[in-house]
Amino acid sequence: MTEPRSLSRDEVLALRGLRLPSPALKGLRRAGIYCQPAVSIEFQQAAQCYVIRGVESGGAVPRIGAYCGFVNGGGPLTTVQNISSLAPNGLHAEVFSSALFRLQMLRAEATYELLITRHALIIPHGKKRPRVVNSVLFHGWHGRLDVELWARDKALLGAVVPVFYTKSGEQIAAPTYFFDEILRVTAGVCCVGCRHSHLGDFRTQMAHGREADVG
Repeated sequence: MTEPRSLSRDEVLALRGLRLPSPALKGLRRAGIYCQPAVSIEFQQAAQCYVIRGVESGGAVPRIGAYCGFVNGGGPLTTVQNISSLAPNGLHAEVFSSALFRLQMLRAEATYELLITRHALIIPHGKKRPRVVNSVLFHGWHGRLDVELWARDKALLGAVVPVFYTKSGEQIAAPTYFFDEILRVTAGVCCVGCRHSHLGDFRTQMAHGREADVG
């Protein structure tokens, strides 16, 4: 019997999202910020089809922020169900589609980390239930944005994004076709007491042509 293969680092990132160190996780819990990057497979009875479910979530306090959102990944039009929560910095919307792009960002003061992944359903040969294929499109470390979007520079929300670097210190550019979405996720990690969806307006605007652009 063949032993299961261990997942590579990129495969773990694509499946589970950013792997946060213990101090960051504790900091988010203490701040009351809930960010859920996980995706799941669900069956819609009315349409008689499987879809991927993602949850838009997160928010910020002045010193830290985390946000995760989803946009259409080239499949049928995404279904979005907004969530009203009594607590800020939590759940904002549920997104359902056969293919999704996930944008997840973490902010510690003026330092940012961004992960963009793609998730698509495929049906293995001889099976009825599909599985999700996950892939990393972009991972930016130690991004910098030397303005306080959560305080004195709020007027710049939705207008600026961090500059990202590799682990070796080289500057890298985030994919230009996600620029508007990165603007909104950046706003999400700086939105103190967040109670609304930042990516909701873009839930059906990921054109099918983008699927070819990102391979």
